[in-house]
Amino acid sequence: MSCRITKSFRLDAAHWLPNVPEDHKCRRLHGHTYNIVLGLEGELDPTLGWVQDYGEISGAFAPVFAQLDHFCLNEIEGLDNPTAEVMAQWLFHRLKKALPLLTDVTVCETPSTSAVFRPGP
Repeated sequence: MSCRITKSFRLDAAHWLPNVPEDHKCRRLHGHTYNIVLGLEGELDPTLGWVQDYGEISGAFAPVFAQLDHFCLNEIEGLDNPTAEVMAQWLFHRLKKALPLLTDVTVCETPSTSAVFRPGP
């Protein structure tokens, strides 16, 4: 039986968007409390009853969390234009090797805005 699971993480970081017009509010340095949601899909283990141990997911995310939390995202390689969309793709590519069942990454910048990255076929 195939199943989808998610694991969420919260982090705080600053950024600015360098490619928007000078007078755009997001051009100024500001911060967010980001909610990151990792989506994984796979077969349900018949013995354990799960797709993957949530602790393993947390362990895989820990180095990325340490790199992002309470830092300026623009100063991190690959995040010079750290939109939610760019962040979702960046996170996916950093986590996929450690989490082979990863299917998508959602980055929520605010409670009402999010970007989802799913690689194409």
